[in-house]
Amino acid sequence: QVQLVESGGGLVQPGGSLRLSCAASGSIGNIQIMGWYRQAPGKQRELVATDNRIAGTTYADSVKGRFAISRDYAKNTVDLQMNSLKPEDTAVYYCNAVGKWGLYDLWGQGTQVTVSS
Repeated sequence: QVQLVESGGGLVQPGGSLRLSCAASGSIGNIQIMGWYRQAPGKQRELVATDNRIAGTTYADSVKGRFAISRDYAKNTVDLQMNSLKPEDTAVYYCNAVGKWGLYDLWGQGTQVTVSS
């Protein structure tokens, strides 16, 4: 069974950096979109950044210029480099993979990112 495995979360001070990584384990093909979402306590899950094989990358306005998504199409991995982190970036970050024609929609287990002094 295919799973998305995330790593790289943790505690960081405001202004610091973290890099999240996500890898699809198992045999999976035709991933159309890979990306990252986050959910803060008491809030709905929101898009952070996605990489669409056809349409390119998308970023939430709140992270533009600070976060960068990178994807390895051959390895089915996606990373999120987060710089200039702010306390409001604190959330559980989830990796997501959507198959071509919407054949599947997979989520990772989530990794906690806490930005605090």
